Amino acid sequence: MTNRLAGAISPYLRAHAENPVDWYPWGPEAFAEARRRDVPVIVSIGYATCHWCHVMARESFSDPAVAALMNERFVAIKVDREEHPEVDSAYLSAASAFTDGLGWPLTVFATSAGRAFYAGTYFPPVAMGGRPSFTQILDAVADAWTQRRDEVETDAGKVGEALAAAAARATTVSELPDGRSLDAAAGVLAETEDPEFGGFGDAPKFPVAPVLGFLLERPAGRELAHRTLRRMADSPLRDPVDGGFFRYATRRDWSDPHYERMLYDNAQLLGAYATAWAQTGEEWAERTADGVAAFLLGVLRRPGGGFASAQDSESEIDGARVEGGYYRAPAEERARLRPPAIDEKVLTGWNGFAIGALARAGRILDRPAWIAAAGEAARSVLAAHRRADGTLGRASVDGRVSDAAATLEDYGGLAGGLLELALATGDAAVATEARDLVDLCLEAAGTGHDTGTGHDTGTGHGTGAGGDDCPFGVPGGGDPLLAAAGLAVQVDPSEGAYPSGLTATASAAHTLFLMTASRRYERAAREAMRLIAGPAVSVPSAFGAALALMSRLEGEAQQLVVVRDPAAGVGADDPEGLISAARRHPADLVALVDAPQGEALAAAGFELFAARGTRDGLPTAYLCRDFVCRRPVTSPAGL
Repeated sequence: MTNRLAGAISPYLRAHAENPVDWYPWGPEAFAEARRRDVPVIVSIGYATCHWCHVMARESFSDPAVAALMNERFVAIKVDREEHPEVDSAYLSAASAFTDGLGWPLTVFATSAGRAFYAGTYFPPVAMGGRPSFTQILDAVADAWTQRRDEVETDAGKVGEALAAAAARATTVSELPDGRSLDAAAGVLAETEDPEFGGFGDAPKFPVAPVLGFLLERPAGRELAHRTLRRMADSPLRDPVDGGFFRYATRRDWSDPHYERMLYDNAQLLGAYATAWAQTGEEWAERTADGVAAFLLGVLRRPGGGFASAQDSESEIDGARVEGGYYRAPAEERARLRPPAIDEKVLTGWNGFAIGALARAGRILDRPAWIAAAGEAARSVLAAHRRADGTLGRASVDGRVSDAAATLEDYGGLAGGLLELALATGDAAVATEARDLVDLCLEAAGTGHDTGTGHDTGTGHGTGAGGDDCPFGVPGGGDPLLAAAGLAVQVDPSEGAYPSGLTATASAAHTLFLMTASRRYERAAREAMRLIAGPAVSVPSAFGAALALMSRLEGEAQQLVVVRDPAAGVGADDPEGLISAARRHPADLVALVDAPQGEALAAAGFELFAARGTRDGLPTAYLCRDFVCRRPVTSPAGL
């Protein structure tokens, strides 16, 4: 049996390399083999820090008898959902036709054309609690394939047709919500607050970082956001030693966490706590932000500068793998234990979220080391993941880049992070890199290119990778196997624990508009949000990041540029406290630049920085609304 996973980029795939299952990685070879043998395909999807994925691997995939059954009757494909999010999203949608309990491990049975005809999540080794065993499932599917092939093929076709229809309904163009509708959405969220323990709804309880970001944007929602963030900070969801947050709690009171710690959760929560401190000035927010940043920099940061995707929930204690055992140990005992494994994949989009959060929080809380770490991560990701043609790779480990297709999440997430870094550092080259990424997405959707500064008159839409109505496409296209199977989703608006690729790219485009004055970027952001405005207002818990952007699009944009004289010297650059006041300013965009940096940004086409100099050698603030600026001021009182 050929070991096809030993050299994989994904730690999750490498963890299954010694299974007796004849695994294939995701790719055309597996489907070609299924066609040659005329057998169905098992697509097994999980990720390295997934507890129940570990359990099913130990119980079933390591069992020679189960493996023999899989090898005889199927072609088995192992997929890391974080390396191939498009594959995961497509098959999760297909699995919803067969089960309500979606999650991982996800087990999908498909035709040799890739079309799903049955699916489930974790299957135990023996039947229990009304749930069939994995071997019973394998027998039943194999029997259906050999005895009722026409029925199987018909069902697979119907699932594909239903998914295509559902995708079309999910992106119906509507008007953007006004302030009253956005406040009503915040009110819907308030109605679901747990009055006793905080958070939203009952168990299991998630940190829902995108929703908190939306509530922080709305005056009507800020008190609820602050209350939720404070209760989370004091809850068992937060690790009191390392400072990071766990993925979710299984109980209503935030206890009994699911102990894996994800990069995307902690990056977004760092930004939320920094914003809460800017709004309240209260110590709990600053303390919690410091703890989250310490986890990111001390645990997830890789030697090359990028950030690993997650830390496992399980650790080895006294020879046995125990979920949460390491995290439940006191600080002094942890020093003697082996910490849980790190999933070392550096994911482009998730690193973009971390870069942006560290840069923005570093600016707000005056933590230069965080901004420096964001810059190091940005250089590392761009060096490893940016290809010669300007497109991106999805993932890497130790500099080895996966051949997995980058997604819109990668382009939007990285572009947004780079823009936050540029605003915190004044680096025009970083801002230009971000603009190039967004321009690639616009061009991939057929929206053309212009270099104007607000006077461009519009461009047509092509079909592109983003669909007829979406202003953004994926450069180079999406996953070709999904497209061939009719499973590719042209626009995936779904938001769970972090922004969708659509929202992330639209947010970056909006920031570019605020920096360049090019209406092309503003139109793209608005057009993207119009695709999901209806469902976002109706189900605000599932569209927090989109609603946050819609909130910024709803009113007049406020921009604040503070220019410093680099000749003033360290220690004398803020004699009046203007910069300290600017760090906490609630403007939609806050930029802190030296005068030469502002000139470089203006020369690169970022019009907001044109003719922005210091007055009398003092730090000077320019406060603007939609590019109409007040007289420059040099004191906090003036600001």
